[in-house]
Amino acid sequence: MRHLTRAEHEAGLEIIRSAPSDEGVLELIVRRPAIEAREVLDSAELHPAHGLVGDTWSARGSSRTPDGTCHPDMQLNIMSVRAVALVAQSRDRWALAGDQLYIDMDLSGRNLPAGTRLSVGSAVIEITSQPHTGCAKFVSRFGVEAMKFVNSATGRELNLRGVNARVVQAGIIRKGDVARKLLPIEKSA
Repeated sequence: MRHLTRAEHEAGLEIIRSAPSDEGVLELIVRRPAIEAREVLDSAELHPAHGLVGDTWSARGSSRTPDGTCHPDMQLNIMSVRAVALVAQSRDRWALAGDQLYIDMDLSGRNLPAGTRLSVGSAVIEITSQPHTGCAKFVSRFGVEAMKFVNSATGRELNLRGVNARVVQAGIIRKGDVARKLLPIEKSA
């Protein structure tokens, strides 16, 4: 597949910026049961100790922890469906981005700063401060220009590569569930 140019990526910014801010539909759930493996799911269980149950998050480890173990603030990777639709160009390529949840929502730092909680199905997740910047696999699948686009000043402001989150309340999520931003008072509930 031909990778898009910078100008083609930038032409999609208006659509990305028009994403809903308070709630959006969970359009894709992807579990990574092994390196390079993807399972597209209709429903999944989220758990505070395990993230997306059956995903390899806990086994992958992280260069961002002193001992190389999994990072608790990187249990879930979430990407905007509008951003992934642009860089992937085809829905059947969305899962190649490597994220677990794809939501039609404004993921910008202005709209979802670290600490913001979202209810999804019967689970609650919290956006963390860990940056999500992409990797060599993202470049090989979507191109150098896609990586430059998502990591540009505008791309970082809008979190086009996505955001990291952790599970704060276990629950079941389903494709088609509405992810809803919780009010600060609801955090302590």
